[in-house]
Amino acid sequence: MTKLVFIQPDGTEHVVEADNGDSIMAAAINNDVPGIDGDCGGNCACATCHVYIRQSISSVVDEEEKTMLSIADSATPDSRLGCQIPVSDDLDGLRVYLPVAQH
Repeated sequence: MTKLVFIQPDGTEHVVEADNGDSIMAAAINNDVPGIDGDCGGNCACATCHVYIRQSISSVVDEEEKTMLSIADSATPDSRLGCQIPVSDDLDGLRVYLPVAQH
């Protein structure tokens, strides 16, 4: 299990234990973290799992994810889609910042 820390825009933290191999989006949904909708079920087709990752991780952004991020509200260079980041031991302790809104 990998510990992830989801941080709401107001600073509230939700610490969850995530199964390796799941996505960050699935970890949030499985642990009732508010602010992650995941409307497309993790298919990189809606951007409702938009998060900010402010530290370096090994997961890279492909063209499909870049396209979806272009429609995300308040996207920044730190923006990622949670459905595109697989949970692994390397992410233990990762702080995942949530946007004010997903739509």
